[in-house]
Amino acid sequence: MTPTLTTLLLLGLSVGPRTRAQAGALPAPSLWAEPGSVVPWGSAVTIWCQGILEAHEFHLDKDGHSMPWDRQRPLEPGNKAKFSITYVREQYAGRYHCSYQSSTGSSERSDPLELVVTGFHAEPTLSALPNPMVTSGGKVTLQCTSWMGFHRFVLMKEGEPRPVWTLDSQEPTSRQFQALFLVGPVTPRARWTFRCHGFFNNTPQLWSQPSDPLELLVSGVSRKPSLLTQQSPVVTPGQRLTLQCRSDVGYDRFALYKEAARDLPQHLSLQPQAGLSGADFPLGPVSSSHGGRYTCYGGHNLSSEWSAPSDPLDILVTGQLLSTPSLSVQPGPMVASGENVTLLCQSWSFVDTFLLSKEGAADPPLRLRSKYRVGHYQAKFSMSPVTSAQGGTYRCYGSYSTSPHLLSHPSDPLELQVSGSSGEPGPPATDPSSTAGPNRYLYVLIGAAGAFVLLLCLLVVLLVRRRRQGKGRKPGAADPEPQDRGLQDSSGPAAATQEETLSDAAVQDAQPEEGVELDQRDAEDGDPQGTTYAQAAASDAPPDVTYAQLNRLTLRRETSAPHSSQARKPPAEPSVYAALAIR
Repeated sequence: MTPTLTTLLLLGLSVGPRTRAQAGALPAPSLWAEPGSVVPWGSAVTIWCQGILEAHEFHLDKDGHSMPWDRQRPLEPGNKAKFSITYVREQYAGRYHCSYQSSTGSSERSDPLELVVTGFHAEPTLSALPNPMVTSGGKVTLQCTSWMGFHRFVLMKEGEPRPVWTLDSQEPTSRQFQALFLVGPVTPRARWTFRCHGFFNNTPQLWSQPSDPLELLVSGVSRKPSLLTQQSPVVTPGQRLTLQCRSDVGYDRFALYKEAARDLPQHLSLQPQAGLSGADFPLGPVSSSHGGRYTCYGGHNLSSEWSAPSDPLDILVTGQLLSTPSLSVQPGPMVASGENVTLLCQSWSFVDTFLLSKEGAADPPLRLRSKYRVGHYQAKFSMSPVTSAQGGTYRCYGSYSTSPHLLSHPSDPLELQVSGSSGEPGPPATDPSSTAGPNRYLYVLIGAAGAFVLLLCLLVVLLVRRRRQGKGRKPGAADPEPQDRGLQDSSGPAAATQEETLSDAAVQDAQPEEGVELDQRDAEDGDPQGTTYAQAAASDAPPDVTYAQLNRLTLRRETSAPHSSQARKPPAEPSVYAALAIR
């Protein structure tokens, strides 16, 4: 190789690096945003650009602008610059690049940074299907929905600066726009808290408000707690309700989950009793939104894993339907243990389900589908055979299958009394509808009471008659001799019996021309029976005998002709008498 060629070759090698540097061959810087590239409207954000130590100026460029958006001198130690935005507005949303300048030339552009500003539209709704409780290693579908016609939905995970997924929206039959994100497998080693946003294609860096956060709970195999309430699970609006989660495992925290809810309230553990852990979740004043199915979980502070779920507890809110059903019982509200009893719940308004609740019972209400019968809807709750434990006060409610936790107003209470139960039996139920069935026991009681009263009256009548008979007859008295046919008729054997109960009486003749006077003859005047006679004072009285006899409250006036033996001898004076007899 000639000396000239060697000199030219060495000169070219020494000039090559300078030429490439002047052409922009310096390494591209790094670009990021703090606290993240998704920024709420009105908040502050800092954009950092980091290059090499020899950089003496940094440029921030935004797509759509020909001139640099901003220029900054590097900070110590001289390899990065800070671009601060103290109040983010919509004009800051967009795509950014940065580069730097050194003594050797300009660097290449950084990778793009998309600065997203949120809060320009109403927030969507994020929920987990079927629920946010996931077993370790399992998967779950997160559903982001909105009534607004967003073109796309974005799912963000807490702690990560960039979106996890972005999906096109779909419009199902409900006319809501949605996107379904499949998440998993989930593990207890990390927290799984998500939010979602929606945006339109023409403004991809302007997102909606974030949805409420949704935390996935990774359930394990540790023993499930118990969920209970001191009150009845059937509650009225305005009532205060507290759900209690209890466990004999020493959990540090508890979570309460309501089916289809978007949040999971958590509380630190209490120690209500020795050896127990638990937490109270107050709900109230109760409204229709509190109706639903609840479960609770226990967890430890040093692990993100939760226990197995408790058994579900249904909270039912009354007074949410306009109708009020009626409740009746057959054969009646007072039955003997072992009989067949049917509680009939009816409503004139449409309901597709009836519920029967017992006052003070911890068990959930019984449910039956309604059946249409001649203008009304009904359901029959059978107790065959009934036991003493089933005695108590019952109410029934109606509901719709589309909202099974919202009930109608309660029926009037019905008290069922089963003989043989402990304690004194109370009074029968006063519910008018309970008389619809045959109440044969009540009829038996009424009949027995009526028979007893009649028997008592009969005994009183016989006693009074017996005493009157004893007062009317005197010992040693003889019946007077009959003096004529008329006297024989009234003083014969039959009349003698009547005269035993004679009482004093005064009888006046109804004829105005007669004056009738009574005088009483006792046994000393020759009338041992104490018969009362009435003497006629009129001198022109007919020669016949007139007498009146009162028999069982019937006054009978009789006139008898003189006896044939006395027809030729007129009596000294006419006689009138009255006899009062009780046969």
